[in-house]
Amino acid sequence: MDIEYILKILPYILDGLRVTSIVFVFTIAFSLIIGIVLGVVASSKYKVPKIIIETYTWIFRGTPLLLQLYFGMYGLPAFGIVLERMNVAILIFSLNYGAYFTEIFRGSILSIDKGQIEVSKTLGFHKIQTYFYIVIPQALKRSIQAVGNETITLIKDTALVAAIALNDLLRNAKEIVSRDFKVDAFFVVGIIYILLSFVIVKIFKKLEMKYEYFR
Repeated sequence: MDIEYILKILPYILDGLRVTSIVFVFTIAFSLIIGIVLGVVASSKYKVPKIIIETYTWIFRGTPLLLQLYFGMYGLPAFGIVLERMNVAILIFSLNYGAYFTEIFRGSILSIDKGQIEVSKTLGFHKIQTYFYIVIPQALKRSIQAVGNETITLIKDTALVAAIALNDLLRNAKEIVSRDFKVDAFFVVGIIYILLSFVIVKIFKKLEMKYEYFR
């Protein structure tokens, strides 16, 4: 590869990294909140909320993320909802990954020994305190590996925002390749994705090691 050429195109590629990072960070923040809250409700005994949540997760896990992005970009305006492209990406990604995290946390919560909840009652904890201090912390620790896997998938899935004309890493690289007829930009972007995935893996490996004794 031509190092001089790579240094020339690198600023434009890194501008795409900024877009990728924004989508990634906001999606992780919002989808984790969605997953934890809905995971708690989905593991409860309330039938109506459970049915609503199951329908939500069924729709977002059962349809392609790309289709959901297209619907957010071109379908929502038909209902009078017009959003900026970046907001569409963050909304759809958050709802999609929120659905996966909901199932992960629901499963983690249900795996916790019911005896612990009974003991918390005898100690005078009410339901909110039990979930906040006992159930949720353990569920988070038990779901670290699954959440880590989804996070790695997310960093790669952000490339789909190119479909709604957001200038992320992949779209900027494609523009460079189309303009210069050189594939160097694709190699650079590939290396960036690998490095990002490597960092995420290391972070979650440390978390797994830290909380290993909880499993």
